[in-house]
Amino acid sequence: MTSVIYPTTNFAATEQLLFDRGEGVYVYDQNGKQYLEGLAGLWCTGLGYGNQELIDTISSQLSRLSFSHTFGGKSHQPVIDLADKLSAMVPVKDAMVFFGNSGSDANDTHIKLLRYYFNAIGKPEKRKIITRERAYHGVTVAAGSLTSLPANLAHFDAPLDALGILRTDHPHYYRGAQAGESEAEFVRRISSNLEELILREGPETIAAFIAEPITGASGVIVPPAGYYESIQPILDKYDILFWADEVITGFGRTGNVFGCETSNIQQPAMMTFAKQLSSAYYPISASVIRGDMYEPMVAPSAEVGVFGHGFTYSGHPVACAAALKTLEIYEREGLYAHAAKMGEYLQARLAEFTNIEAVGEVRGAGLIAAVELVEDRDSRTPAIDMAKRATAACQENGLIARNVAGNALAVCPPLIITREQIDELVDKLRRSIEQVS
Repeated sequence: MTSVIYPTTNFAATEQLLFDRGEGVYVYDQNGKQYLEGLAGLWCTGLGYGNQELIDTISSQLSRLSFSHTFGGKSHQPVIDLADKLSAMVPVKDAMVFFGNSGSDANDTHIKLLRYYFNAIGKPEKRKIITRERAYHGVTVAAGSLTSLPANLAHFDAPLDALGILRTDHPHYYRGAQAGESEAEFVRRISSNLEELILREGPETIAAFIAEPITGASGVIVPPAGYYESIQPILDKYDILFWADEVITGFGRTGNVFGCETSNIQQPAMMTFAKQLSSAYYPISASVIRGDMYEPMVAPSAEVGVFGHGFTYSGHPVACAAALKTLEIYEREGLYAHAAKMGEYLQARLAEFTNIEAVGEVRGAGLIAAVELVEDRDSRTPAIDMAKRATAACQENGLIARNVAGNALAVCPPLIITREQIDELVDKLRRSIEQVS
């Protein structure tokens, strides 16, 4: 055992696999064994491994300006160009962008921006945030309190009460529907539950509703048709801002540039990005807000002398250069369209898994999907141990997948994946499930 404290790891079973290098959609361990990286690292390496153009861009920026902070109005061209690029891309009106280093700190930034904004417009009581059961939005103290997964809350004593975090239904029809309830009825019920929660708490006290358009770590939950169309009018009715966490779904993952497009979320007030923004070649995140949220904050910051929030590495020039080049490659190489086409093929191939008795549900959109394993289909009892063994079998068979939500196997390959490599991924995943079921 080394001195490393590993994240999201069983401390009693550390250092199970040591990677040495990566190329394209493959990674290799210290013994030279090849693995198809079926989770794009951690939902993030859109361009795969070893993209020389991106490596050269990072090297060039390191040689030109290896670091410059952005405190006190100091700036550099990469951060200006990246902010302008994102502002022009996102479905957020007159978007303004704050840069950080991870999805967690970006969501923390949003919590602080919400409080600053509502204080600025004379509504300091409007600070509660609605998240959903089974949600994942990060692991810092604030963002971790937006997360609803038991493993991320256990023993940490997240300050839910202090932050005013509320929880509403997860939109997973397979697990959340009542007996005999149609998808439309399920949507109506959980939408009604949301409105009841708002009225019970007082709409004047609620600032925002946060959601991943399609979830990742909570099991790749794809909401039923009409879900977002049902809840958005409720939020608008009570002046509650829609906050789209696109850390995973942003930049082609779901078959569109943004998950909001895939899920028909109209003009969110806030968006969070990280991961595929730089294809994980350099840490960077972005907190995006509407222009009409930014404007009222100008005067209070002038009164104090500064907007008292920022990270040493906010807008790091190398990270910004990496993100700009990543976005350029996505667009130039037609990777959004490619991901949509390959995503259709992946979803079609995975749909074949319904003939495996242990598979309860297959779900996904674009190049993100999950296969949920059950003890039997009638009871839908989660096959948690089977899922763990299937994940281990995947690794033995040269595929990296991830066990999420207890009994599901998630895949999320790099956007550059080919049809032949999807066949390889699907075949190895099927073989692994069949070996343990």
